[in-house]
Amino acid sequence: MFVQEEKIFAGKVLKIHICTMDGTEWLEEVTEDTTVEKLKEKCLKHYVHGSLEDPKTLTHHKLIHAATERVLTDTKTVADENLKDKDVLLLIKKRPPPTPPKMAEVSAEEKKKQENKAPDKDAILKATANLSTRHTDRTVTQHNIRDFQTELRKILVSLIEVAQKLLALNPDAVELFKKANAMLDEDEEDRVDETALQQLTEMGFPESRAIKALRLNHMSVTQAMEWLIEHVDDPTIDSPLPGQDSSGAAGATAAATPGPSASASDESIRQDELTEIFKRIRRKREFRPDSRAVIALMEMGFDEKEVIDALRVNNNQQDAACEWLLGDRKPSPEDLDKGIDTNSPLFQAILENPVVQLGLTNPKTLLAFEDMLENPLNSTQWMNDPETGPVMLQISRIFQTLNRT
Repeated sequence: MFVQEEKIFAGKVLKIHICTMDGTEWLEEVTEDTTVEKLKEKCLKHYVHGSLEDPKTLTHHKLIHAATERVLTDTKTVADENLKDKDVLLLIKKRPPPTPPKMAEVSAEEKKKQENKAPDKDAILKATANLSTRHTDRTVTQHNIRDFQTELRKILVSLIEVAQKLLALNPDAVELFKKANAMLDEDEEDRVDETALQQLTEMGFPESRAIKALRLNHMSVTQAMEWLIEHVDDPTIDSPLPGQDSSGAAGATAAATPGPSASASDESIRQDELTEIFKRIRRKREFRPDSRAVIALMEMGFDEKEVIDALRVNNNQQDAACEWLLGDRKPSPEDLDKGIDTNSPLFQAILENPVVQLGLTNPKTLLAFEDMLENPLNSTQWMNDPETGPVMLQISRIFQTLNRT
């Protein structure tokens, strides 16, 4: 029987898992003596479903070992790169290097940047002075929505103060908030999409990095994978996000629960302990600006601090933040921390509602208020919660009723 010589001396056959940026996945069978360039050619032929007409296609792509996050060298073999059976490789198109600008082009580019700088309010008003006014109903609607969000925020600020005072009167307050703090940690963990996390970890990314990437990219696997690859050499890639590096710290602070003694000294210790827990809970709910919106607005010429203020005021909505930066900047970031007039009919009606009164004695309601204060987009989650939903529904109904009258 005739056997080809190359088959006799072929190395061990490996099954390699290939992934692309658009989510396509398949298995490639290669021998240990196959070069990375040959493997890449096989992958591209499979990916484009045919022959490679343009020879540059090979040089314009690269293979990355997902587990070690390193780019494979074309001239080396599978064995040289220490690839194992069922390893995961990413097929990615290389970014073309930027063409170095000429000196004349550099000066022209600088001049163009100055000319394209974001206009201020006076320049916009001057340029649009002769335009007719349109879509006035839409403007009024947006204004009313913004007023509602501002008023709701003031209500939450004042209700947080009331809830803290009520819960502090409970003799089991410290224990309640130790449980609440643990519930907060559990809540943070629940927000990670388990399926998305599994996809990234199966590609070889460390779990902690995958969780961070998913949270920064709204649980998008593709965007998270891009972020992980782009930041592989970033020394801060393993640094925790703000508010996530003190997990369990509040529990440690509240480890010593005061005894049943009703002395003034014990009461003072209990109040200090509660104050510290409140501070830690607030730090876990710090506002996190959308990184993509920050970059986009800064590219328009705005200062980073102004951009973060704008996103905080406008619930991380980039278009609304841009309008705020170009407008009168109302409400100001300082206004967000002011509560509602406690003598107003609206606030009195809210406090007199039995559902709200009962809800204010529940630590979870306080956590919900704190969360919505810094992350208004999470309000839907709390509206659907069986414990906090009825409280939020009553507040909304009372506001709408008094607002109409």
